[in-house]
Amino acid sequence: MENSIARRIRDSFARQSVMTTIGATLTAVENGAVTVELPFRSDLTQQHGFLHAGVVTMIVDSACGYAALTMMPASAAVLTAEYKVNFLSPAEGEKLIARGRVLKPGRTLTVCFGEVHAVRDGQEKLVATMMATMVARQDTGLTD
Repeated sequence: MENSIARRIRDSFARQSVMTTIGATLTAVENGAVTVELPFRSDLTQQHGFLHAGVVTMIVDSACGYAALTMMPASAAVLTAEYKVNFLSPAEGEKLIARGRVLKPGRTLTVCFGEVHAVRDGQEKLVATMMATMVARQDTGLTD
């Protein structure tokens, strides 16, 4: 049976219309770690046929944000405060796997690290990394 934190993350992810629009799925939820996958789609590519950097960033931002949310109180909503992305290789292959994990949880700010791997013929290749700071919001009426 799935725990309440994982259920909360899955329910929130299902309400993210941008993730639905691009076809991303939440594939793993653990305390402090989340995985998001995205199948390759030609309508999400840039002019050279690689998945667009904005799409790569979207899925790893979500993975990091939800990883942070797993360690926040049930009353908190998560928002991204800042991030830095390094693109290491073009994003091409059958799918992308974004893994976010918490490096340092905090009462207000949580620091996360994310990686995006492109999968081709069953082999993973690191294509991007992210350092992100997530903020726990408890005063806005937002729900996750």
